[in-house]
Amino acid sequence: MTSIAIINYKNPALLRLCLSSLKRVLSSDFKHEILVVDIATSPETRNVIKEFLGTKLLAFKNNIGYTKGVNESIKASSGDYILILNPDIIPAAGSIEGLASYLASKINIGLAGPRLLNFDGSIQNSCFRYYTPLTILCRRSPLGRTPLGKKTLAKFMITDKNLNEPTEVEWLMGSAMMVSRKAAYKVGLMDERFFLYMSDVDWARCFWENGFKVVYYPHSEMYHYHKRESKGYFGLLDVFMNKQSRWHLIDAARYFLKYGSKNKF
Repeated sequence: MTSIAIINYKNPALLRLCLSSLKRVLSSDFKHEILVVDIATSPETRNVIKEFLGTKLLAFKNNIGYTKGVNESIKASSGDYILILNPDIIPAAGSIEGLASYLASKINIGLAGPRLLNFDGSIQNSCFRYYTPLTILCRRSPLGRTPLGKKTLAKFMITDKNLNEPTEVEWLMGSAMMVSRKAAYKVGLMDERFFLYMSDVDWARCFWENGFKVVYYPHSEMYHYHKRESKGYFGLLDVFMNKQSRWHLIDAARYFLKYGSKNKF
């Protein structure tokens, strides 16, 4: 069985769209369960859940963060494979079944992620090489527009590989990824020192370090309403002006402190 866990934070409208799409695209013979982890739960979200019979709700009064939300969903689910979704994901028909089938056929793969698309059909970047301090700087300052910055970001976004076939990658965007339960419990759940960001990077790294592969699987496609809330308009000044940016940089600092010299400029 496959568990589908949606990690929701104050997004009842998008959650309704996500749940509606799951109801529409999942085949009747595909054994699954759907869980919603509702962080900082609200009556509006609980009302949405009531519209979809059989959906399990894990409600948390406080903002426990994305990372703990993922961990709680894994502990509460029962599937051999767990698809972790943000509520702004709309899976295409057959995408979940295909991803589960692929993961089930490859015992050495711990994490797999679909191709993410914008709603105009263009491809989003959703698999990457590990962050370095220089990558962060290039993404958050005018340095990213220089020749050095462009070269750094191109490498980060794996532009040198053919991503039209299943590809081993260093990490996958946490908006949509499927994990093997057996692998997750061998590796360990997400590191809850990361509140909102970097836990997907760190977790993928843990899979690799424990002998499991992380794979981008483009034959499975999902649409993603991608609003990058940590990206502002003032470069490094956003750390003072944007709460999401502050969380991102704090979690990035935790990541670099955790891995120390293993991160190269």
